[in-house]
Order: sequence, then structure tokens, then C-alpha cells
Amino acid sequence: MKKIIETKHAPAPVGPYNQAILFNGTLFVSGQIAIDPPTGNIVNESIEAETHQVMKNLQAILTEAEMTFEDVIKCSVFVADMGMYSRINAVYATYFNDDTAPARELVEVVNLPKYVNIEISLIAGKA
Repeated sequence: MKKIIETKHAPAPVGPYNQAILFNGTLFVSGQIAIDPPTGNIVNESIEAETHQVMKNLQAILTEAEMTFEDVIKCSVFVADMGMYSRINAVYATYFNDDTAPARELVEVVNLPKYVNIEISLIAGKA
């Protein structure tokens, strides 16, 4: 059975989708951008701050589903400029233990919602 996961601690969807869906113990989290939930503002002072906000939004959804970053199986990372790869990676790495880091792709795209620099979606599950 499909269960919608929703939290006020992550940005509300800006279209016809949900923050996440839990299905048979697997959590599918929609792409998150660096919107600060209390203000609705984009956090974009630096790519590091933007990446941290994206990860905080993902963490809020994981928490609502009673999961953590250790439960993440796969991340899809979309960036506006591959030149920011190492700076994004430095922040991203702080959220995962080397032994439990998920599979991942990081790809450059032409544009992202609200013209942000990074968007991340993920799949998580309990063993």
C-alpha cells in the first residue's frame, strides 16, 4: 500500500506531486531544492549553503518516514554547473558514513526549478 509522507519541515510541493511516497518499505523522495521551509526563500548565498539546505530538507522527510541517511539506497543529484562538483561533494559527504554511502549519480542539467544550482532526490528503505 502506498503512503504519502508529508512534513512541514520541508518545502511544500510546488506542483502535482508529494514530498515522498512510502511503498512496501521503500521511500521515494521527490527532488528537493534549497527552499527554507519557514520562510519559503531560496538559500543560495553559496553552493555550500544551498547544498546544506537541500540535505536538511531531505533529512526532514526521512525523519517523518522514521528513516535516516543510513537508510538511503540511491541519490540522484542534478547540478547547474559541474564546476561546483567538488564543493557540492564536500558538503554531501558530511551526511553519509563511508560504509553506508548510497549509490549515486551527479549530472549537469541546463535548468532546475526556480533556477537553483542543485536538486537532489533519493530512494531509501529499511532492510
